[in-house]
Amino acid sequence: MVMAEGATVVRRNRPGTTAKYIQQNIRSDCSNIEKIMEPPEGQDEGVWKYEHLRQFCLELNGLAVKLQTECHPDTCTQMTATEQWIFLCAAHKTPKECPAIDYTRHTLDGAACLLNSNKYFPSRVSIKESSVAKLGSVCRRIYRIFSHAYFHHRQIFDTYENETFLCHRFTRFVMKYNLMSKDNLIVPILEEEEEEEEEGGQNPSTGESEA
Repeated sequence: MVMAEGATVVRRNRPGTTAKYIQQNIRSDCSNIEKIMEPPEGQDEGVWKYEHLRQFCLELNGLAVKLQTECHPDTCTQMTATEQWIFLCAAHKTPKECPAIDYTRHTLDGAACLLNSNKYFPSRVSIKESSVAKLGSVCRRIYRIFSHAYFHHRQIFDTYENETFLCHRFTRFVMKYNLMSKDNLIVPILEEEEEEEEEGGQNPSTGESEA
């Protein structure tokens, strides 16, 4: 096909372009959370949130693989985070207790099924608000993987977090888009960031804020 001279061809971004953009920013510097969270101009917000959540699930699979080395069904018999939180697995007909590693697998499998569903997410260009509303429940469930790893497999959590900043990114993401209540964010990422900000703004000799 020959185009007339001077003709302008207008194309939509290919499906998945947003995902590539996110991944490129992560590869460039996974600690630059502000840049990773900043959408390109004109980006549909629903698609932006959807693609970030797909990326989080992808990277959480990497954490799940590392957890398998010590998170065994006979030692972590429940999905817990501290002694106060026990989570029921929604992958069953009636939610019930699962060993933590099974809960992790079931939750990530369930998230993948939902996010790949043609019923709820038939397009990667625009997403219905009713489908976007489902992202909050996915966030709440997959966050429990972070909390279990932090409170019960801290060395694995810290090693993976130092490599990926994944929990930091996820925490900033759900706070930015109000996808989770702050009370449910029990891994102390926010507190650590607030402490760092306070330390950065203080004179170490006096403890007073600098002008």
